[in-house]
Amino acid sequence: MDELPGALGTSASLALRLGQTVFSSASLLFMCLDVEFYSYTAFCYLVTVMGLVIPWSMTLLVVDAYSVFIRCLPRQPRIMLVIVVGDLILSFLLLAAASSTASVTDLLLEAGGFYCPERLCSRYQLSATMAFLSWFLSLASSLFNLWLLPSL
Repeated sequence: MDELPGALGTSASLALRLGQTVFSSASLLFMCLDVEFYSYTAFCYLVTVMGLVIPWSMTLLVVDAYSVFIRCLPRQPRIMLVIVVGDLILSFLLLAAASSTASVTDLLLEAGGFYCPERLCSRYQLSATMAFLSWFLSLASSLFNLWLLPSL
């Protein structure tokens, strides 16, 4: 069986998981730099989703690192199915959180500086951008693993 780049246990998957972990952590950091994020439900939703995505990404990052450096590929159909389903669910949650954060931030910017100072809204925009980048990497890794699933 040929090795699919980006599938679990490859160096490309390790890079995808590392990027996903970094972008998710950056998104959470930018959102939580100020304590006013709890005023809006969309921002709380993003923080909650990031609280799920970061441990998931870090766990799979460790699995990928172990697989790459030890040269042991954990390709069992049930484990791969759990990883694919978990990735797809989290990527859809991440897309919803990033989209809602971006739209609420845009709405706050249109309303003027009364509801959201410029410095604070720029942090929220950076957080939404990092969440979109994390979603893109999460979706890519789930699609690579989904592609690999029928061949197992």
